[in-house]
Amino acid sequence: MYVAVGQFAVTPRWEENAQKCVALMAQARQKGASLLVLPEALLARDDNDPDMSVKSAQPLDGGFLQLLLHESAGNQLTTVLTIHVPSSPGRAVNTLVAIRDGAIIASYAKLHLYDAFSIQESRLVDPGDVMPPLINISGLNIGLMTCYDLRFPEMALSLALKGADVLVLPAAWVKGPLKEHHWATLLAARALDTTCYIVAAGECGNKNIGQSRVVDPLGVTVAAAAEAPTLLMTELFSARIDLARQQLPVLRNRRFAPPQLF
Repeated sequence: MYVAVGQFAVTPRWEENAQKCVALMAQARQKGASLLVLPEALLARDDNDPDMSVKSAQPLDGGFLQLLLHESAGNQLTTVLTIHVPSSPGRAVNTLVAIRDGAIIASYAKLHLYDAFSIQESRLVDPGDVMPPLINISGLNIGLMTCYDLRFPEMALSLALKGADVLVLPAAWVKGPLKEHHWATLLAARALDTTCYIVAAGECGNKNIGQSRVVDPLGVTVAAAAEAPTLLMTELFSARIDLARQQLPVLRNRRFAPPQLF
């Protein structure tokens, strides 16, 4: 299965960001991808206003997603991204959506809010309370995660034990001392914890690192971006998953169940 990862800098205008997503969807489809992963919080971003993502929140039937759904109609490309959806006055839910053939086929409210490194996402964002679903693409089971979820190994493990072959991760990983090292290390660790492929899209710009990556089930980075906007393309192989799980049967060898998540 061919996957694409779209990396770009989100602007303060949702219409401009939607058109960028539409363009990446068209490119990914033309290149033969079955899955496109885009970054986190794509409605709007402003370096001078940290609350812009929440202030720009739209419902799932709002203009932003309608443009993307229109682009997806009539084809089998699955696109995964997150936007902020209004919850109560001045607050929102960081919501992952998977869209295909003109419809939302899955959604997930981010469980782990980024209250770390002097940032408090929970100040304006409400957490989810339900584990994300698995979706099937070309015979592979895809587990859904969002950004800070990456730091919680029990979540990735729970998805793998439910049958995930691939974990996808829209992200807006904030720059800072050692943060790029954390990103690369955690992506490889979650791949090795679960013997899943990891497909991670990072928002790039002045405050976020970009550095989108695809990591295979044995922790090998098979595609990677730097800081600039780009569209990565690579192929995922079910045989590679089978080999990893034969050589490194960590899912079978477990002696303890992961903590219960919701």
